[in-house]
Amino acid sequence: MAEGAGPTFEVKVSRKRLIAIPKAVADALGIAEGSRLRLRVEGDRIVLEPVRDALWFAIHGPKVAYISFEELEEESEREQGRLAGNP
Repeated sequence: MAEGAGPTFEVKVSRKRLIAIPKAVADALGIAEGSRLRLRVEGDRIVLEPVRDALWFAIHGPKVAYISFEELEEESEREQGRLAGNP
């Protein structure tokens, strides 16, 4: 969180150069054990960003279209027929 853009936290670097992400930050950004983060250096700053995969975007990302269950079922049957050789 950039200074002025939200809460600021001070964390301590361990002997192995590890830091702990405060729970409030992890919860707010959906970061859990096993989450991947992208680290980049901007001048004298370190920026961490969650890496979102396709599944995350499918669940949480913006929806660009809507298809009803019936339309989905019809399309599924058409595709199954096509794959089985019955157009």
